[in-house]
Amino acid sequence: MDPVQKAIWFVEGHLGEPFSLEDVADVAGLSRFYLVRAFGQVTGRSVMRYVRARRLTEAARVLAGGAPDILSVAFDAGYGSHEAFTRAFRDQFGKTPEQVRGQGCAQSLELVEPLSLDELTAIKLADPVYVDRGPLLLAGLLEQYRDGDMSAIPNQWQRFAPWLGHVPHQVPYVSYGVVFNGDDEGTTDYLTAMEVTDFSDVPGPLARLRLGAQRYAVWRYPGHISEIRAVWRTIWADWVPGRVKTLADAPFFERYPAEFDPLSGEGGFEIWLPVAS
Repeated sequence: MDPVQKAIWFVEGHLGEPFSLEDVADVAGLSRFYLVRAFGQVTGRSVMRYVRARRLTEAARVLAGGAPDILSVAFDAGYGSHEAFTRAFRDQFGKTPEQVRGQGCAQSLELVEPLSLDELTAIKLADPVYVDRGPLLLAGLLEQYRDGDMSAIPNQWQRFAPWLGHVPHQVPYVSYGVVFNGDDEGTTDYLTAMEVTDFSDVPGPLARLRLGAQRYAVWRYPGHISEIRAVWRTIWADWVPGRVKTLADAPFFERYPAEFDPLSGEGGFEIWLPVAS
């Protein structure tokens, strides 16, 4: 069972009990930093947002069954007051607990069922090579993504593409997708970037990011970009579990070499995961 599966198993087995992100990370065998990123990359969701959605889903079922005491349902879902529960419930489903109880049915709600990773098959990867790299100067478009949902990244790349080849001091033909500045709720920064040798003439609309010297485990994958989630799941499942203590809490990135065609998604890509020296 890989770390993300372990996290889902723990969450589903303890929905009715109080627990923290640290508890989930301990069971998964990852730091909080890497659990949040692994969970988001593999499932497209934030860990704790998933926990809240699952608890509210089960609460909705109880309410639709005619629960006599909404406050008890709120407590069971981890909320300390009727008001906090109602606010979260309305944000999740667009209806109040009273409305769902009155209707006696939850079928009209967008319920969040337990995650299944069966459809995302791990793939065969060669062992990584280790590369010492940096400092690295990157310039590009910066976006912040919330709740582990990074579905708008392809659009970000489309908006970034016209900058390639048109920035002073650019190192040609190579681009990067950098994940950094994440928090426990699954909010993270993502930079679609090019490498430059000097920040002095970078145009104003572009963000700048300097990565210090770092050792990386690097996987080169020759397949289509649509397989990137499966590649990440394989790394988390097959490589990370025995090497958790070697991981460094630092930005990590995708690297797209000269052969990569952003229009077709063909040409392969690389995953660079920071490790302790």
